[in-house]
Amino acid sequence: MSPNGSDRLSRRPMRRKLPQVLTAGLVLATASGCSYNWEDFPRLGMPTPVTEEAPRILSLWQGSWAAALATGVLVWGLIIWSVIFHRRSRTKVEVPPQTRYNMPIEALYTVVPLIIVSVLFYFTARDESKLLELSPKPAHTINVVGYQWSWGFNYIENVDGETATGNEVPKELDAIPDRFVKQFPKGADGVYDAGIPGDRNPQTGNPGPTLWLPKGEKVRFILTSRDVIHSFWVVPFLMKQDVIPGHTNAFEVTPNMEGTFMGKCAELCGVDHSRMLFNVKVVSPERYQAHLKELAKKGQTGYLPAGIEQTDPARNAETNKL
Repeated sequence: MSPNGSDRLSRRPMRRKLPQVLTAGLVLATASGCSYNWEDFPRLGMPTPVTEEAPRILSLWQGSWAAALATGVLVWGLIIWSVIFHRRSRTKVEVPPQTRYNMPIEALYTVVPLIIVSVLFYFTARDESKLLELSPKPAHTINVVGYQWSWGFNYIENVDGETATGNEVPKELDAIPDRFVKQFPKGADGVYDAGIPGDRNPQTGNPGPTLWLPKGEKVRFILTSRDVIHSFWVVPFLMKQDVIPGHTNAFEVTPNMEGTFMGKCAELCGVDHSRMLFNVKVVSPERYQAHLKELAKKGQTGYLPAGIEQTDPARNAETNKL
């Protein structure tokens, strides 16, 4: 039998199997999509945003996907085009002309990636600076304390309503730089909630302590650690930030949807990292204030130690002004 005849025979089984493979792929694709909510498709895997700032992050995510899709279509289109129109001919066996280089094409695939990266960098830097911008006077300030293996929350609030008390910064908050301390609310006596891995949210049963937030009011999170690097991530905020010992990070959000949401540590921080879970409960401002009073009635007044004690130069090393 000729070599060409054997090639034709070897291709026949593959041709018979191709419809079966395509059918199986179609069945798997449709079966996996039965439980998928197509209303979620525009978010491309992101959860529903629950803060006023989160849509900016979602827009950046969607734009990145659009750029990746356009690049993928172009690259795969060129690959398929070259495979189809430059495949080996059955009648011509001569070696095609050999081209050492093509200056226009080489310039194209050098310049275009630089343009793509520059555009992505611009939008990322623009959105990052906006998301990390701090207001002169936030409505609420909460010190989030990460420790092995849970979370503590210092609600820096004037719970008793008296402005004459709570104006001296307690030693538990020594790790927080002065630029944040000077913006604490007047008369902030404060309450706290210290979590352990065994805590459960009473409504959902989800593990970890529960952080309460008021809907429609701006909240500043001041992030401090007592041991190693953690990462504070509330999933539907679409944003996370590292919690670093000896360094204070901060960001602000305005929750706009009531409910209980999942949070977790997003930085591998040790053997029980997977147990560093928490919940975020967004309620009305009135219910939020009532919760603070409930913590005070339980005797949870004052603050948890925020983090590793620092010298004054270290605490105020960053000179950016709020």
